[in-house]
Amino acid sequence: MFIRRPANSSSAAEEAPIENPLQKVWRHRQIFGAVFCGVMIVTVIALLVVPVRYFATGSVIVAEQEPSNSNASAAWAAKIGDPADVESQLLIVKSPRIMRLALDAPGVREAAIQDCFARSTTGSACEKAKDDTGALVDYIAGNYSIGGAGRSRVINISYTSPIAEVAQKMANALTNAFLDDQRVTGSNSKELAASYLWKEAKQLDAELRDADAKIQAFRRNKGLARGQQAPIWSERLTSISQQLANAENARAEAAARLQEIKSNQARAIDSPAVQSNRSISDLKQQLTVITAQLANQSNSLGPRHPSIRALEQEQAAIRDRINSEVASIIASAQKTYDSSDALVKSLTKQMDAAKAEVGSASSDEASIESLARNTEIKRTQYADLYRRASELETERRVLIGSTRLVGLAELPMKPFFPKKIPFIAAGATLGLLLASFAAFFGDSLRLAGLSRARWPLSREAQSVPAAVAPIVAATTAPAAPVAPPAAVDTPSVQHRPGGVLAGSSSELSVVTGAPILARVPAIRSEASESAIGAILSAQSGAALARSLPQAREDRHYQDALRDLATNLFAPSAGKVRKRILVASPSTAEGKTFLTLSLAQHLAAAGRSVLVIECDLGAPKFEAALGLRSSLGLQGILRGEIMPRESVVSTGVPNLDAIPAGPMPASTELLMRQPFVDVLQWAQIYDVVLIDAPSPGIQTDVGALAKHVDGVLLCMRSGRSSIGQAVATSSAIRVAGGELFGIAITMVPDAGGARTASVSSDAYAGAT
Repeated sequence: MFIRRPANSSSAAEEAPIENPLQKVWRHRQIFGAVFCGVMIVTVIALLVVPVRYFATGSVIVAEQEPSNSNASAAWAAKIGDPADVESQLLIVKSPRIMRLALDAPGVREAAIQDCFARSTTGSACEKAKDDTGALVDYIAGNYSIGGAGRSRVINISYTSPIAEVAQKMANALTNAFLDDQRVTGSNSKELAASYLWKEAKQLDAELRDADAKIQAFRRNKGLARGQQAPIWSERLTSISQQLANAENARAEAAARLQEIKSNQARAIDSPAVQSNRSISDLKQQLTVITAQLANQSNSLGPRHPSIRALEQEQAAIRDRINSEVASIIASAQKTYDSSDALVKSLTKQMDAAKAEVGSASSDEASIESLARNTEIKRTQYADLYRRASELETERRVLIGSTRLVGLAELPMKPFFPKKIPFIAAGATLGLLLASFAAFFGDSLRLAGLSRARWPLSREAQSVPAAVAPIVAATTAPAAPVAPPAAVDTPSVQHRPGGVLAGSSSELSVVTGAPILARVPAIRSEASESAIGAILSAQSGAALARSLPQAREDRHYQDALRDLATNLFAPSAGKVRKRILVASPSTAEGKTFLTLSLAQHLAAAGRSVLVIECDLGAPKFEAALGLRSSLGLQGILRGEIMPRESVVSTGVPNLDAIPAGPMPASTELLMRQPFVDVLQWAQIYDVVLIDAPSPGIQTDVGALAKHVDGVLLCMRSGRSSIGQAVATSSAIRVAGGELFGIAITMVPDAGGARTASVSSDAYAGAT
């Protein structure tokens, strides 16, 4: 909150605080507002007066592999990654030759002249450019903006013009002219190669037609027609060969069957061929039945019995029928053999004729194969030539070279310059800078005069500037207390002997707008403790641990605490003061000692008191109160424990404490929401005293003041400055906090100022 600078050795002040920059601006807000409004008015006028410019951009990508060229060479791959190729393409785009090609496009020259008249005030140069192409090229070259897009291979071609349509047309004209030039340059060689290949393919086509006609004529003359899978003569020979093989197999089977039947004429009925006949099987079955009946009857009847005679006649008839069937089977087998033999002889003759025909056609087919092979070679050559010629023709028609279009320029709908929001933002930024400078400059001129005019100092303080004037303790005879002005509400304070301030006390109350609630005397040091030992122990909690019991035994000190408590907790506009932040404008003001001694005094009076140590950078509560180690306030702010778990009993009835923690930590933790939650939870106590962080380190006291009921400001007698008090009280009120009053600490008595000063330094340094 303060910026300190060391004072000169000859100066009466020890430090000179500089006011918060925001406070300076607020004090001179009228000057700030006037300068800012003036700059904004000028900005708006400039926005309306400055002529607009439209910006159109087309994009192409260079050094890219052609779509039809799938087999890129190593040289082409190196070209793609070479930045020099992009630079070469940029020079080509900027060349007058490409711009002349762009001007030759329909309507582009007229658009360029229209743009010239829109920019020019006299028009003489534009009249000259109508007939002079070189002058027109020089003119449009200044309006083009051509460059690469970052580290890519994309080239942006832009044109700036007061007319949106002209900007679009000119950008697209140069883009198309560049692409056409790249396309034409690359297509000439491909066109020549394609023409040669078409000529060769046409010649091969004529030769193929003649060869096919000769082959067909030869086949017709020789009768070498083809079947489904082979020449007809080959298929015919194959068919006869298969039929002959089948006929020979059938003849062999018929011969074997006939031989089997004839081999045993008497036993023909027992042959497999005869037994397989159905009629023979039925007759044999009937014969078996008759034979069985005849045998049965013969046992009982005589050979001449009519029944025996009838059975014998029936048996003879069946045997005749069997012999007749066997003869019929033999005749059928003979006929089958004869027909198979005749078929074999016929097919053998056809086979011989086919073999003779094949022998004569083989030589003809060899000649045809030779002709067909030459024709196929020419047909393959023709297909390759035709395919390559077609590819070249396609490449020539779609060729874009190493460049292709990314996008043509669109019609700009909004002006490129001036843009309203950036223009106004720039004006606002400039206005803020100039207004802040004016506020700081005015404050530096008026600071000294305003300070002397509003805050008249006493005779003792007039020897030093008001900004660094210390609160001087009276070392002479006690004087009557100086009442504050009627405009400042300062409650009456019971002054103890040796605790009366000089005239600067009333000035302090006036300039800060806060009453002096009490003047707390210093504590005498023990006789056994040397001055050097007290100073060396002042940087730890040990000094507080020794001084607190002395404060409880010191009658004058306890009377001062009673006055402070009476004035601090006096009813004020119906508000209850429970959460009090004890702060100081500088270090070594006795802040922590006053907090702990006041807490013990209130606890002894029967109130439940909670003290919270917020000085996370230099914690002293544990050593001063003899507390057990705990996570403390740091654990709450980091979300590790709950508020009730961090409370430690001090051993003093009605007094609990939340120490800062075992190790020093950043006071930025106090800016978190858990700190506000701790203060809300702590309302279960009658009084909550918060020991503020050391001033000017990391945390502004104003940031904590807005979360408590009010602030008690501690200022050391004979050391603190009015300027520091003013700056601290202003910061508290600007942040939304309330300053209850001021406690003057370490006021020496008239008789023991020297002995008390060592003890004052000891316990003040510990805070």
